[in-house]
Amino acid sequence: MSLPDREKTDVSRLLRRIALAGLIGSLTLASACTVRPLYSNAPLSTGSTSANAELASIAVKPVNTRYAQQVRNNLIFGFGRGAGEPVSPAYSLSLGVTEAVESSALVQVGTDQDEPTAGSVTLTAGYTLTDAKTGVVIAVGKRSITSSFDRPRQEFASYRAQIDAENRAARELAEALQLSIAQDLVRHGKTAG
Repeated sequence: MSLPDREKTDVSRLLRRIALAGLIGSLTLASACTVRPLYSNAPLSTGSTSANAELASIAVKPVNTRYAQQVRNNLIFGFGRGAGEPVSPAYSLSLGVTEAVESSALVQVGTDQDEPTAGSVTLTAGYTLTDAKTGVVIAVGKRSITSSFDRPRQEFASYRAQIDAENRAARELAEALQLSIAQDLVRHGKTAG
């Protein structure tokens, strides 16, 4: 019978200690998490209403461009879950939406066919969330979304592709704003209470 190799036992002890330390570290991190569903029935701020009801109580102020109106419509639909604007809003949301349209690439085709180009539409929204009763600013933020599209030589097809890209960007921007505003309400509830 031979004795175990001392180096092998030292290495295995070291590996066990590292694995144990990693397990303890990951358990510590997991116990510190405070994850909860954003659209749960728990209130976002200090009020006693649910998250869905609190988001549904946000009134979005009118805007003046087609793409900004698309963002506004998607926000109203998302906040109210299709129910429309609130009758007595608890919060007021001001939006400022800008658009940037750029040509991304030009692909030359050697025949008489269309020469498609790629373009991108970037919608950027700045927002201010205020308490409707007191007028106190709760949150200010900015989000941006880019949507790409193909731009053929036909004028109407190119215009329609750009409009479709604006609509996609508006839908995605509204979703990003909705999440950001929900997070702002959570932060506001923690600081106010």
